[in-house]
Amino acid sequence: MIICGVELTGNDAVVCLLNMDRGQFNLPECKVRKLSLPKNHSREDLKRFQAAFSALMAEYGVTTVAIKERMPKGKFAGGAISFKMEAAIQLITDIELTVTLLPPALIKSTLAANPLPIAFAETGLKAFQETAFITAYVGQLQGGCS
Repeated sequence: MIICGVELTGNDAVVCLLNMDRGQFNLPECKVRKLSLPKNHSREDLKRFQAAFSALMAEYGVTTVAIKERMPKGKFAGGAISFKMEAAIQLITDIELTVTLLPPALIKSTLAANPLPIAFAETGLKAFQETAFITAYVGQLQGGCS
């Protein structure tokens, strides 16, 4: 099963695909590392973002998306644009997609119990994709976020 881990930062949705087949993890080649929404975006921009994300998931056969949850307020609060992107992802209807939010505490406790089987530096991913990769890994361990 291929899962897409997502980290929403600023106006970017950083993505990482992770496949688990017979207990083995692998990283499918993905032509997209992040999808962006313009800072001064319109309704049409938001619809384009949603359509691009949906098309990417359909192209790679992804049925589950795990998003690292952001706090709505406080020191580590997410920005307004990131919450719009989250809603756009959750409201995708043209493909069958299960979207789950993973709280930072769950990610931390899951990693403590099940450390990454490979050092992130050895994955070949870009440094900015690390959180999306970890989110996808935890999503896989949570049973595909079902």
